[in-house]
Amino acid sequence: MNGPFYLGIDVGSISANLVLIGPDATVAFADYRRVDGRPLRAAQAALAALQAAMPQAVLAGVGATGSARHLVAAALGADVVKNEISAHACAAIHAHPEAQTVFEIGGQDSKVTIIRDRVVVDFAMNLLCAAGTGSFLDAQAKRLNITIEELSRQAVLSDRPTGIAGRCTVFAESDMIHKQQIGHRQEDIVMGLCLAMARNFLGNVCVGKEIRPPIVFQGGVSANLGMRKAFAELLKCELVIPEHHMVMGALGAALLAKRAAPAATRFRGFDVCERAIDTRSFTCGDCSNECEVIEIVDRGEVVGRSGGRCRKWEGRAGPR
Repeated sequence: MNGPFYLGIDVGSISANLVLIGPDATVAFADYRRVDGRPLRAAQAALAALQAAMPQAVLAGVGATGSARHLVAAALGADVVKNEISAHACAAIHAHPEAQTVFEIGGQDSKVTIIRDRVVVDFAMNLLCAAGTGSFLDAQAKRLNITIEELSRQAVLSDRPTGIAGRCTVFAESDMIHKQQIGHRQEDIVMGLCLAMARNFLGNVCVGKEIRPPIVFQGGVSANLGMRKAFAELLKCELVIPEHHMVMGALGAALLAKRAAPAATRFRGFDVCERAIDTRSFTCGDCSNECEVIEIVDRGEVVGRSGGRCRKWEGRAGPR
């Protein structure tokens, strides 16, 4: 595939996702990997994988999204920095123009986006409780001493899901332990957990929203077969699972970078993935908020900053 190419990167609490698209918006390369507590290093590793796979690729634009988007944008040099709602909606509309609703469940939050006539008209996010997110599924798989993939496979084997209290992570975990102790089968327990999480999402995040099909399900949790089955049973309709459902945030960021069509990209080059980029913080004393601001340092130079309620430092490079 010939260029120009546009790169999108989505770095969240659990995963770093990278997508490269060509001039016709076809996906030329995609990478999904765990962050493991080091978001910047994960982004650099994903970029290195892209360089190894497509060493001749020349980037015309870069987009960043996810909870670590400002950190990654400064370190790698992004032309477009967008929130997850915008990126996921853009990707969903691109993949399925008829989409009316988007469910996106990631590692630390969950979102519903309402789309009408290819325009976002409403959305809601859950940022306060982990009971409906991928991190909780990961934690329960680890507690059961199985992989998240095995939890997914086990869930769809259940024909009698166990009732699990899903309003709170603490109650859900204690309820799962209780049901194990009284003899419920593991596949019934994990499917009961998926149903509880789906009910939590529909009853909390989606409350007051008009959920219309087609419903596009994306984000890391969309790979879980139990969650797909749970939503289908509760909503009485099949959800649309996009081809690149695991990396839709990165795809959306790439599409937004292509749409912006920068005259010259701010991308700092593939060699950035080989350097040790450091971070440090300082407290801004310009007002009573005393915000903690993060500086991104590459070879002794501050290449960007993030943090602060008023955003005065956002993206600023160079000396203070």
